[in-house]
Amino acid sequence: MSRGLNRDEIKLIAMGTMLLNHVATVFMEPGTFFYELFLDIGYFTAITMCYFLVEGWHYTHSRKQYALRLFVFALLSQIPFSLAFAEGGKLQNSNLNMMFTLFFCFLIICALKQIPNPMLGKCIALFLTFGTIFCDWAVFAAVFTWLFVWAEGSEEKKRSAYLWAVGIFGVFTLLSGIGRFTPVGLLFYALGATAGVALSAYCILYWYNGKRMKKGKKFLQWFFYLFYPVHLLILGLLRFALQ
Repeated sequence: MSRGLNRDEIKLIAMGTMLLNHVATVFMEPGTFFYELFLDIGYFTAITMCYFLVEGWHYTHSRKQYALRLFVFALLSQIPFSLAFAEGGKLQNSNLNMMFTLFFCFLIICALKQIPNPMLGKCIALFLTFGTIFCDWAVFAAVFTWLFVWAEGSEEKKRSAYLWAVGIFGVFTLLSGIGRFTPVGLLFYALGATAGVALSAYCILYWYNGKRMKKGKKFLQWFFYLFYPVHLLILGLLRFALQ
C-alpha cells in the first residue's frame, strides 16, 4: 500500500476529528447516534498527537522551547477549555486541558530518554503519569506516550503498541459502561469507542510516510498550536450565546 499521508496532513485530520468530538460534547444530546459517532471519531486525536509528540522530541531544534510552547499554550487554553465545557451556564473549576496533558507527556519522554539512571527516569516518568490525573485524557495519554517511546525504531513494536492502546482503552470503556447497556449494547459501545484509536493505528502504520509538507511548515506549526484554544473559545462563546 502506498504511504500517501504526511505528518501535517494527519495532524489536520486530527484537528478535524477533535472538532467533531468537541461539537458533540458541547452541543449534542448524549446517547444519540451522531453524538456517539462524533465522540468516537474524535478519539483519533489524542493518541495521534501522542505519537507525533514522541516523534517530534527527536526532530525539534530545542526541547526546552518545545516544552515552553506547550506550557504557554496550555495556560492560554485553560479559560477557553473551561468556557467550552462549563456546566449549567457557569464557569467552574475543571480539569486541565489537553495541552497540559501533552506538556506532562513531553516531560515523560524527557525523563525516560535523558535521565542517565534508567530506574530513576522511570520513577520520575511514573510520577508525571499520575500528574495527568488532573488533565484531559487523564493517564491514557501518558500510557500511550510510554508505549510509543518503547516502540521507537521498530514497526513490529509500533503495531504492538497500538494493539495495547486499543486493548487498554477498550477494556476501560467496557468496564465504564457496565450497568448502562445490555451485554450486546455494551460490546458495541466499547467497539465504537476504540474505533478512533484503531483509525489512528491504520493511518500511522499503513499511510504515514514519515515526511512533512514541503510548503507552509511554519504556518502549520503555529496553526496546530492556535487551533486548540481558538476553536474552544468559539465553541464556548457559541454555547453561552445559545443559552
